[in-house]
Amino acid sequence: MMKMSDKMKQAMEKICVADAIIIGGGSGLSSACGYNHYHNNEMFQTHFQEFDDKYGIKNLMKGIYYVYSKPEQQWGFYARYFDFMYQAPIGQAYLDLKEIIKDKDYFILTTNIDMQFSKVFPEDKICYFQGDMRYFQCSQPCHDKIYPNRKKVERMLSSMEDLEVAEDEIPRCPICGWKMIPWVQDDTFLRGAEWKASYQRYVEFLKKYQNKKVVLLELGVGDMTPSIIQLPFWEMTYNQPETFLINMNLEETTPPLHLMGKNLNFQMDILEFSKCLRKEMETT
Repeated sequence: MMKMSDKMKQAMEKICVADAIIIGGGSGLSSACGYNHYHNNEMFQTHFQEFDDKYGIKNLMKGIYYVYSKPEQQWGFYARYFDFMYQAPIGQAYLDLKEIIKDKDYFILTTNIDMQFSKVFPEDKICYFQGDMRYFQCSQPCHDKIYPNRKKVERMLSSMEDLEVAEDEIPRCPICGWKMIPWVQDDTFLRGAEWKASYQRYVEFLKKYQNKKVVLLELGVGDMTPSIIQLPFWEMTYNQPETFLINMNLEETTPPLHLMGKNLNFQMDILEFSKCLRKEMETT
């Protein structure tokens, strides 16, 4: 079995000689930085315990999809959650990642909606496949547009009493007057012009580096939506002779046997992984 130090060195060597890096970022990346959206942890208990006490909401994602009694309650949670992520410091793993790939052409495909990538990387380098909580959309949707929401979030927060926002601060569509919703994956998620443009940039990046030396960095991708990052990355690794896959997850992940020799699999904490990889870069 290869020693961890040797695996880390090999990973850095692959990155150094690559023509391009494609990052597949999953929720585990933010979880490692302290922003766990799927579990009841210290972060949730410190900042959102009131919602557990009042509604029985046990984690942030349950708060997103919880069926509230009235919209003032729903938007009270949204406002608190979104403002928290606006204020949240950049996770160290994201900062390490920026340094690791700073001299490479790269693109990021992510299922995360929590703003962390956008605080570090340019917008034209990211495809938010499942949306981004920085935006609202019409709940119909009656038209093809998404709306930045930071100022509206701030107004909702200032109006909030007993975890409810004022009725007249609930976001309304400027076209049809119906309620807005966060631009995140659900049964009315708008895959409109903005989404299509970002996905097309990803497709064009793949075309640009087809048959060139590409490293796929799969970071913190679980098994909830394998068809977005994991399975396409496996397919690219198998079909493209110069493509190499580095996948990192705290949970055990085993790529298929036909990728042997074209893959390095790390099962460890992502913060430790990014720290070690950055250290290896600095000594290379």
